[in-house]
Amino acid sequence: MRVLPPGLQAHLDSGITTLCHCWRLTLRSGEAMGFTDHDRDLTFDGVTHEAAAGFTASEMESATGFAVDNMTAAGALSSQRLDAARLSAGDFDHARIAVWRVNWQDVSQRLLLRAGHLGEVSHGPSGFRAELRGPAHLLGQTRGRLYHYSCDAVLGDGRCGVDRDAAAFCGQGTIVAVLDEALVQVAGVADFAAGWFSRGTLHCVSGGNAGKVLEVKSHRLAGGLAQVSLWQAPGQPFATGDGVILRAGCDRQFATCRDRFANAVNFRGFPHMPGNDFVMASARSDGSNDGQSLNR
Repeated sequence: MRVLPPGLQAHLDSGITTLCHCWRLTLRSGEAMGFTDHDRDLTFDGVTHEAAAGFTASEMESATGFAVDNMTAAGALSSQRLDAARLSAGDFDHARIAVWRVNWQDVSQRLLLRAGHLGEVSHGPSGFRAELRGPAHLLGQTRGRLYHYSCDAVLGDGRCGVDRDAAAFCGQGTIVAVLDEALVQVAGVADFAAGWFSRGTLHCVSGGNAGKVLEVKSHRLAGGLAQVSLWQAPGQPFATGDGVILRAGCDRQFATCRDRFANAVNFRGFPHMPGNDFVMASARSDGSNDGQSLNR
């Protein structure tokens, strides 16, 4: 049973309440922003919760055991800090969120209803809808290592050891053509073979997206230029002349680790694990097998 703060309990016992919801988002960058469904701004814990942001909340559902608590918040894109460009750019992905029930006449009387992270976020021209996931959703994610063929390290991290900033794996160029919101042509990196930057990253050095790091979907050569396709469009449109840095990607296969990066000693997969044929094969008394190949 949850015990309410004495002031809030007394307010509820009075029979006449002045309550509202407040939401606080803390982005991965550390930026904190607040919103409320009240008609004026409310400030507590050093964060101002904006009114008239168009926020509404669904009914919260929770259950015993390890079921994931869920709630949905919807709103209009009326806040200057909450716009479609930032949502598209992924600034709010996996942001921490806290939902409070607050007495707007005395904000010291408040109760934390839920804390968790933003899940799926969808938006249109004038509004958005965000799923709020409780801490239990982390229990459904893979933890630890998996026994499989491919590597489970991230290229360039401490377990991998590859220096992605080395000249062989990194190139600086300039966008010379914008073919689509997530497809650009880059000059200055044509010396790298096609596919070198596939699954890699594009770091925006200048322009409207300066400081952003975007994931590369594919990389090919066309007319002496690198044609780079991204998984997701940036928050601001690309422009010709924008400077970028491209870093190599990895498909996590042993051959790639060995041949492209000369890093087989740090490969974190199990490329020689026996396959299904080996498991299903049966030995015979004459020393042969039943016709299936034994993968070793």
